[in-house]
Amino acid sequence: MSISIKSKYVFGLSAFVLLVSGSVLFNGCKSKTATTNSTSDLTLTGDTIHDGQLLAAKYCTSCHKLVPAEALTKDVWEYHTLPSMAKFAGISTYGTGAYFKRDSSNTGMSITEWQTLVAYYKKTAPQTEVPQKRPNSLINDWAGFTLKLPAGTADIKTAFTTMVAVDPTGHKIYSSDITTEKLYSWDAQLKPSVMAGLESGAVDMQFVKNADGKYDGIISCVGQIQPSDFPNGRVVKVNLTGKAATSDIETDLSRPVQTQAADFNKDGLTDYVICAEGGIRGYLAWMKQNANHTYTRNVIKAKEGAVQAVVGDFNNDGWPDVMALYGSGNEGLFMYLNNQKGGFTEKMLLQFPPVNGSSSFQLADVNHDGKPDLIYTCGYNFRDSRILKPYHGLYIFTNTGDWNFKQSYFYPINGCTKAIAADFDGDGDLDIATSAYFADLRTQPSESFVYFEQDKAMHFKPHAVPVSKYGRWFSMNVGDFNGDGKPDIVLGNYSKGLSINANLNPNQNEQIPLIVLENHTKK
Repeated sequence: MSISIKSKYVFGLSAFVLLVSGSVLFNGCKSKTATTNSTSDLTLTGDTIHDGQLLAAKYCTSCHKLVPAEALTKDVWEYHTLPSMAKFAGISTYGTGAYFKRDSSNTGMSITEWQTLVAYYKKTAPQTEVPQKRPNSLINDWAGFTLKLPAGTADIKTAFTTMVAVDPTGHKIYSSDITTEKLYSWDAQLKPSVMAGLESGAVDMQFVKNADGKYDGIISCVGQIQPSDFPNGRVVKVNLTGKAATSDIETDLSRPVQTQAADFNKDGLTDYVICAEGGIRGYLAWMKQNANHTYTRNVIKAKEGAVQAVVGDFNNDGWPDVMALYGSGNEGLFMYLNNQKGGFTEKMLLQFPPVNGSSSFQLADVNHDGKPDLIYTCGYNFRDSRILKPYHGLYIFTNTGDWNFKQSYFYPINGCTKAIAADFDGDGDLDIATSAYFADLRTQPSESFVYFEQDKAMHFKPHAVPVSKYGRWFSMNVGDFNGDGKPDIVLGNYSKGLSINANLNPNQNEQIPLIVLENHTKK
């Protein structure tokens, strides 16, 4: 099983990189065009707002959760989102303002309905971006952490770090760079060495004990960083002792971004679940290990956008289940219960609108009631609607029982990438570290890393630790790097690209592959 910080109800602390797929906002509709009969049960009244609300509720929710008009600006709706959505409603577009019915069929929307829907969004959407509403201001300090910089960069000239991982035995960090396509090892002094060559950059690394009790690294090599269905990704096993020999678990994968291990069929062999995010045709796959140590791929869910999975016995029947977060199209958190017959039964736990850009989740008992709560981030911002969004950030959903979640906390962070909860300050409750690759670099680059100190029950003090000048934090991991019993934080620098406002910080370092925030908090 994968390694996590020791807590009864903490799951999902894997190294995870934000690679949510989809070049258009409504790519959840790519596999199905709306087939609702447009003349069935809706009569237009001539009231643009009234009719638009009904049309949006009728058609747009057939593929994903409804996106409120105020979620995007007028320009984004008019020039990006609506032209992208039109073809899924049976409408063709010429440029951005001319629409016509694609054929004479009675499926999808009529041209009158479509034009009414366009008028509704243009009339009701805000002209400019809605500002953030923060419950309390960021505190600019080190919050008990000290900065440790690398003693070298190995052969890395410009940092494109896509993965960082802390060795569970301590005193070592692993990283990968998308351009060099190598696995690097960093010792206790943060001196780097090349450990192994990879087929492509790694974006996730899990640690699994092998037969002799030592750890192997299970590495997801993404293939292509951009959304794509081209199957040049793979998952490999790396022997972390000796000469770091690699062996394939699976090849020909469409952008695998995370892999989790468990014996799903209880045959004594380690199986794997792979999040193959893809572009428009991704999937969540179970790799069954055979007696001859080959693997058979079984698709649990044929859907793009699987960004993260967590394994656990969620219904307490003694069999490992899977929980997965999808970050494009029909975004949401889904549970897959093991049917004990080689398959899984799906249950939707939460659904999010496709503007969220869901990016990570963790299960942890934040309120100490004995039930794992949901820590969730959203903030992927490399689709058509590349504007700052005030609903991006850190969320906590309280588990009210039987995996029903109720939102209990939100703090806005532009472009939030990941959150990891741990008792950083040793006071018995969970604090949260967050990173944001798509932060507002123009006016508040400090939000790219925020440490939330829980100072009383469900109340957090947000510390903007001053590290933005050292890099752009594409990956983050937590572990006891220096062996003092406290969780430290590692941040990986992907210094250029994939940004709505690239290179706006002239002081940002482009050479440092990673930094460590050593934990010296005291209570």
